[in-house]
Amino acid sequence: MSSTTMPAQRRGVDYKKFLANNGALVGLVVLCLALFIATPNFLTGQNLLNIGIQVSTVAVLAFGMTFVIVAGGIDLSVGSVAALSAMASGWMFASGGFPGWIALVGGLAVGALAGVISGLANAYGKLPSFIATLAMLSVARGLTLVISDGRPIQTAPEVSFLGGNLGPVPMPIVILVIAALGASFILNRTVIGRSMYAVGGNAEAARLSGLPVKRILVTVFALAGLFAALAGLLLAGRLDSAQPQAAAGYELDAIAAVVIGGASLSGGLGRISGTLVGALVLVVIRNGLNLLNVTSFWQQVVIGLVIALAVGVDVLRRKTRSS
Repeated sequence: MSSTTMPAQRRGVDYKKFLANNGALVGLVVLCLALFIATPNFLTGQNLLNIGIQVSTVAVLAFGMTFVIVAGGIDLSVGSVAALSAMASGWMFASGGFPGWIALVGGLAVGALAGVISGLANAYGKLPSFIATLAMLSVARGLTLVISDGRPIQTAPEVSFLGGNLGPVPMPIVILVIAALGASFILNRTVIGRSMYAVGGNAEAARLSGLPVKRILVTVFALAGLFAALAGLLLAGRLDSAQPQAAAGYELDAIAAVVIGGASLSGGLGRISGTLVGALVLVVIRNGLNLLNVTSFWQQVVIGLVIALAVGVDVLRRKTRSS
């Protein structure tokens, strides 16, 4: 009796563990099956490419957010930093007379610099990450409007290339794959990545163990700014111009993707693969609702409910771990 029940118990434990670690992936599969049944247009090649292109900006933005949330912080500025980086790149090319590749690198540098400033305010200025990045949200969006005077600016050909195609594959999807691999390598295979988990799990214990917590936090926000800049340039490449109101509200999508993907808002837990799945869940929901002719008003309601559900699961998970 016991010999037959023990394997079943083990299988049950493994099954629960799989659901706990891959709940977002299971939800994504169920969602895709439901949309496939509801509309024949969902699993067409063109629609899947559209999903890949749409998810690229949100996912790249969310990869940087993953670093911050794993380290126990939050970054509300990534959408505005994305817009500022693209606008600065466009200004360098259209008004500054810089070569296209310098404008591209310059846009990335602007995003990283914005992240460094937020990190310094958080780590050395003792401002909570919520307040430091809320201030950067306003500053970055304001500078975007100042630079552009509220008008779109032409992007460099090198930036426009990011929104084009590499053979039959859209470049945003190629950049998405490269960014995912790079972010996963940073988080899982580098000292700074392992330090993020330590700082997010217990910052005081990390400090007492000899980790340079303040420098780690600055690096984390710099990486978030860099990935935000890349997302902004991707969006500008798709639009073939830098828009002053680009990526407005995208910070909420980035946070939602990270949380849906299994990260904990209390820090110390998160995966890039989970963030990618979380971003796909958001984009697939919007795409499916569009195919079903659901109005954008109801789409906001559905997305809000999904975010609330994801945060609720995170709270239950934390209670289970602490009990």
